[in-house]
Amino acid sequence: MPSSTLWSLLLLACLCCLLPGCLAEDVQETAAPQEDQEHPAFHRITPNLADFAFSLYRELAQQSNTTNIFFSPVNIAAALAMLSLGTKGTTHSEILEGLAFNITEMSEAEVHAGFQSLLHSLNRPSNQLELTMGSGMFVNESLKLLEPFSMDVKNLYQSEAFSIDFTDPEKAKKLINKYVEKGTQGKIVDLVKDLDKDTVLALVNYILFKGKWEKPFNPEQTSEGDFHVDEATVVKVPMMHRMGMFRVHYCSELSSWVLLMDYQGNATAIFFLPDQGKMPHLEATLTRSIISKFLRKTDRSSADISFPKLSISGTYDLKSVLSALGITTVFSNGADLSKVTEDIPLKVSKAVHKAVLTVDEKGTEAAGATFMEIVFYSLPRKLKFDHPFLAIIVDEETESPLFVGKVVNPTQQ
Repeated sequence: MPSSTLWSLLLLACLCCLLPGCLAEDVQETAAPQEDQEHPAFHRITPNLADFAFSLYRELAQQSNTTNIFFSPVNIAAALAMLSLGTKGTTHSEILEGLAFNITEMSEAEVHAGFQSLLHSLNRPSNQLELTMGSGMFVNESLKLLEPFSMDVKNLYQSEAFSIDFTDPEKAKKLINKYVEKGTQGKIVDLVKDLDKDTVLALVNYILFKGKWEKPFNPEQTSEGDFHVDEATVVKVPMMHRMGMFRVHYCSELSSWVLLMDYQGNATAIFFLPDQGKMPHLEATLTRSIISKFLRKTDRSSADISFPKLSISGTYDLKSVLSALGITTVFSNGADLSKVTEDIPLKVSKAVHKAVLTVDEKGTEAAGATFMEIVFYSLPRKLKFDHPFLAIIVDEETESPLFVGKVVNPTQQ
């Protein structure tokens, strides 16, 4: 093959988030990275991940303010950081800078150690919460990977390697989709719609999250209600109801109500319900420091919550979104992926990301006693999520933004 021919690397960041659900019984413990357990390495990178999350969100929101948004910044960032191991020069610096890392302040080794620590922490087995991240490399049978790259992606990013025949694109597509479907327990199927004829390497990342509300809703109290998509559009949606003690606050800085709902385990969902007409203000004002402030608020007050039962998804061709963040060269003929292989020049032809969000009343088990709560002294405030709102799901131990989204229309799949 002439060296001037640029072959394709297919980057697939894919995930599934299912809020209430069953618990995994067969999650395996992975080897812990060597680090100071009192100062885990992931603490160095979580502020950068939050900054990346907001940059990515704002770009997606700018592309469309009339559709639902849902993605995993942790999943996308891990895929890109893993890819950066194989890059040099401008290709390399653009990826790390696009991920909000300043290598003059943090070494590249610290960045990868942070991801190694983060992945280990997120993949740690729990009897209350299932959270699994995985990645795989599908390598053409004729391609020889450089050993430093293949060892680093295995040791730092827990990535598996599979030999595959990309000259049969239909068969290769089925194998990749089967891997994704198995990793996401059937929640994402047919992620890959087509393969570039010159594809020789595919990187696949997924994240699976299943959690049960610490305080579930009672299905018997779910009833049909109105959701105001905009001033002219109203849709009918099953609306869940629960009265009790919640971590609920009004934030004048954001012009929004803030509701924190805990899962059994170490994850929290933060919902931001803006005042009428204040969604653009909320999107422009929300920062990681504000998120941290609310995560540290533990006081509760009585509230009567109405929340839509929903299932939404987001599918993105990340090429245009990442280009807006300055990650461009890796998609061009000027890409330098020479640390992946010396056999042939490579570029990333496609970067696909899919996320699925499901919210319902409970998990697989919910004792009747958990539906009731004694509320003292004050009348509960009524908080109805009946117009567009933001959602951020955070792993409390690492303070990592697992998922970020905006619900514009809960009936929109």
